[in-house]
Amino acid sequence: MLPNFGALWPFLLLGGGGSALICWIVIRTVRWHGRLSLDSTFGVQKVHSRPTPRVGGVALFSALWLVWLALMALNPPALRPTVDVLGPMLWAAVPAFAFGILEDVTKRVSVRARLLATFASGLAIIALTGVYLTRVNVVGVDALFAFAPLAVVFTAFTIGGVANAINIIDGFNGLSSGVVMIALAAMGAVAAGSNDWALAQVCLVLIAVVAGFWLLNFPLGKIFMGDGGAYTLGFWLAWVAILLPMRNPEVSVWTGLVACGYPVLEVGFTIVRRLRRAVSPGRPDRLHLHSLIKGRMIKNHLCPGRPVANNAAVSLFVWPLAIVPALCALLNPTDSVALAISLAACAVGYAWIYARLTQVGRLAVKRSLETQVGLPTIDRVSSRADRLG
Repeated sequence: MLPNFGALWPFLLLGGGGSALICWIVIRTVRWHGRLSLDSTFGVQKVHSRPTPRVGGVALFSALWLVWLALMALNPPALRPTVDVLGPMLWAAVPAFAFGILEDVTKRVSVRARLLATFASGLAIIALTGVYLTRVNVVGVDALFAFAPLAVVFTAFTIGGVANAINIIDGFNGLSSGVVMIALAAMGAVAAGSNDWALAQVCLVLIAVVAGFWLLNFPLGKIFMGDGGAYTLGFWLAWVAILLPMRNPEVSVWTGLVACGYPVLEVGFTIVRRLRRAVSPGRPDRLHLHSLIKGRMIKNHLCPGRPVANNAAVSLFVWPLAIVPALCALLNPTDSVALAISLAACAVGYAWIYARLTQVGRLAVKRSLETQVGLPTIDRVSSRADRLG
């Protein structure tokens, strides 16, 4: 058990309970703010069947502030290191949260503006703490990080990338919140193994806050975290991944990258896929792995005609894909080579699953065309299948 857990658990209850309570209040008062807060059911990436509040980020952000303010007011000596870590994370998250929540209520903030906001949050927390990546555990590359401006820009860019990755995987009930809790649990365990109890306790607090939201998001999807929640959670997750090796020199920088393996691979493959199709990397589509899992496996075979069950079932398939790299990070936190091999293996597995699901889609298109107009030409099947992913 973590040292000082007896002093910490009331704040865990405050974080989780506060998050759940704020979500419940948002749901119950939707008639007053729904004009701004409801998410429509129309759009490329909309997978829910009824308008739903998409401002769960307010609960996540507010609940963590409640925990920090309570810690500051009560000032338990055993938890002062934890307070010192949480404070900068909250203040620096303001740009990411503000631009995300502005998009949630106006639907008019560009992807570029939101990414720049997460980049600004990265620069802000570097300025507040003086911490940034000084190594990447790659021979011949680490020497470049002696040049501080390069290291700072790379760190801020990494933070923005992870924040965007969490936003990309958001959309199905419990998916992004579950993946974040899995990654935080792995990094918290590594921190505890390195006797970095303050960072381990921060991970627990974050998990509690996310769990409070998760209870009202999974499986029925009563509230969504929205861009405000996704970018803020992604920022916090990225910062923990950076702090872990910077506070504990024996831990590889690859540990945090692999712990966040699923969202990192998803954003990487998404960028490559969209560039190959000559479309903007920020353009939304339904060709993410989790989208294909729903369309090719769950919707047609497991839960036909049950939209809510379809939505929630996706998470049950994707969470194991997030657990595998998280376990790899937990088992080899000091071995950069093993971690790099693990991430490469996960990438191969991702590509294989994606290819299999795409093949399923092409076969379904072929059978549909054969049924409608007889045996089609290969060109017709290939063209329509490519459009579907």
